[in-house]
Amino acid sequence: GHIIIGTPGRLADMVRQGALDLRRFSVLVLDEFDRLLDMGFAPEIERLVGGMSRRNQTVLFSATEDKSQQRIIDGLVENPCIVKVRTGNISAANIEQEIVSVKDGAKKIEVLLEMMRDDSFEKVLVFVDTKRGVSRICRDLRKGGITADEIHGDKSQNYRIKALESFRNRKIKVLVATDVAARGLDISHVSHVINFQQPKDMESYIHRIGRTGRAGASGRAITFVN
Repeated sequence: GHIIIGTPGRLADMVRQGALDLRRFSVLVLDEFDRLLDMGFAPEIERLVGGMSRRNQTVLFSATEDKSQQRIIDGLVENPCIVKVRTGNISAANIEQEIVSVKDGAKKIEVLLEMMRDDSFEKVLVFVDTKRGVSRICRDLRKGGITADEIHGDKSQNYRIKALESFRNRKIKVLVATDVAARGLDISHVSHVINFQQPKDMESYIHRIGRTGRAGASGRAITFVN
């Protein structure tokens, strides 16, 4: 038996190149299903499913329920067994949550740079909405004399591993990331989480701020608003 793990896009590429025969596989597992759809992978998922002629089991994991997912789900499963896990609310008692209002005409990056020059900001995770935005903020931080690196979907796995290692070992002060790239990361002792843009929903907000204040430690979560 073989297990293949990869993004839908990469697996679809391998099928097109003749490097992967989906007819040999009988089980399909789609982790972070909601995020895969958010990233536009629905066509690739449907092509992969169509090629798995021996598929006899499909497992989906999703943090959210959305009616827009239902058409895709109906094409993947028949009479599914649904398991829901009650997660409850995040315990934020040890996370100090703040809002920073950036006045009209002021640049958020200037506010961020001023914060980063404060020594109390020791190990900072900055969330930005887009990959291009991540690269721009990281570049501006470096120009301002702040040690920083970035992770997002366009960076290679090797690059992301090195960036995370530098952040864990405090070789850099700031790690700039998208929501998707930071999903599932386990990084201890993050002193601050900064939302450079407001999260699109409460679940994203909870996911972000939960990166600080772990294992009984205190943490701060700061959200920039216009």
